[in-house]
Amino acid sequence: MNVKITKPDCILFEGEATLVQLPGTGGMFELLENHAPIISALAKGVVRMKTAEGEKTFEVNAGVVKCQQNDVLILIQ
Repeated sequence: MNVKITKPDCILFEGEATLVQLPGTGGMFELLENHAPIISALAKGVVRMKTAEGEKTFEVNAGVVKCQQNDVLILIQ
């Protein structure tokens, strides 16, 4: 999946990942390849991703995620 994590002032990550774990407002959830389209609010927590270089983590206070056709856009504060 192509993943992009952005803040209002910068891009934190842009690249490929095989798994993205997100802190949703209703609890943690995961996105895998070919996931159904989704838009969801994010709560305070940690975004975890599995990439070719290993696991990457990002702290989130709040945000939104959009996933469609293996493109994942994560907008965070």
